[in-house]
Amino acid sequence: MRTAAGFAGLLLVAAVLFEAFETIVLPQRVARRWRITQAVYALTWPPYRAAAAAVHNGQRRERILSYYGPGSLLFTIISWFGAFVFGYTLALWAFAHDLGGHVHSFGDAAYVASSMLFTLGLTDLVPHGSAARALAIAAGGTGFASLALLVAYLPTLYQAFSRRETYIAQLDARAGSPPTAGELLARNTGEGNDDLGPFLLAWESWGSDLLESLLSFPTLGFYRSHHENQSWLAALTAVLDTCSLVLVSEQHRPHRQAKLTYAMCRHAAVDLTRSLHASPATGVDRLDAVAFERLRARLASSEWHVPDDAAPKLAKLRSGYESYVVGLSRHLLMPLPDWTPPEGAQDSWQLTQVAEPPRRFTRRAR
Repeated sequence: MRTAAGFAGLLLVAAVLFEAFETIVLPQRVARRWRITQAVYALTWPPYRAAAAAVHNGQRRERILSYYGPGSLLFTIISWFGAFVFGYTLALWAFAHDLGGHVHSFGDAAYVASSMLFTLGLTDLVPHGSAARALAIAAGGTGFASLALLVAYLPTLYQAFSRRETYIAQLDARAGSPPTAGELLARNTGEGNDDLGPFLLAWESWGSDLLESLLSFPTLGFYRSHHENQSWLAALTAVLDTCSLVLVSEQHRPHRQAKLTYAMCRHAAVDLTRSLHASPATGVDRLDAVAFERLRARLASSEWHVPDDAAPKLAKLRSGYESYVVGLSRHLLMPLPDWTPPEGAQDSWQLTQVAEPPRRFTRRAR
């Protein structure tokens, strides 16, 4: 029985090492479903999402949801190290004949495995025999290598998050808060009407970076933006809406770039729906007749014009991505923007009040 348990422990250590390699080192999406990382999200996200959805206050709900991404990452790391300790404990219990000169128990094996894995250097129980020494050295090497990988992994993860959020913050003044396609095009008039092509080019690069970063680090999909009316999903949807409007409008200047950005961002929406295990929504219409007329009225006050026969063309373009972004919205509890901002909406920068100047205190003469 001990021998079988020892081999099971070694297999567990090897499996977790391979998963850590896939998660941290391997630069491609892993299709294998049976993983500790996947099990963490499958077991923790549904109840956490349900609990957060029951909170009616929007700010409080977003604050609660913002803890899940970093928390799930820490929980995954703790699960890895817990599996390492358990696996090496089974191996030491089975194959190490004695520890400290006496026949050891399962608790002694767990103590030595933890000490070696976390490189504590405790020596009151010394492994004897070649098997025990080899396992102790392997446990120490595993702990040291895992720590080195995590030190390199976390900065890369947060650099990808920072790149994503930098672009999202720029949408505030360009497209409103939350960003909408109608507001973005309506503001892209006058002296700034030549900026749309470079803008869509930059967001084509953003879409490819978003796809690469979330496929490499799926946990980033659960990271919330700094403001509750912003998210990577809302930004992605607003850009797709904008490209669709440009392609059906009578303006022809940025049509080619709009096609390229639409293709890249739609690719991101489809692949991320699969990667984050969200289900595409069915029977969804984000732009009904009333919303479409409101959109045309908003654009009529600018230099953009949506022709009368644009609705069928726009519906065809929307059918390529709306089911995916709505599915992601329901799965991640990230609200999607409308096509036009609500009445009286203000940008985030307009809501920020200048702090009062500090009071000056004068020293009294003694």
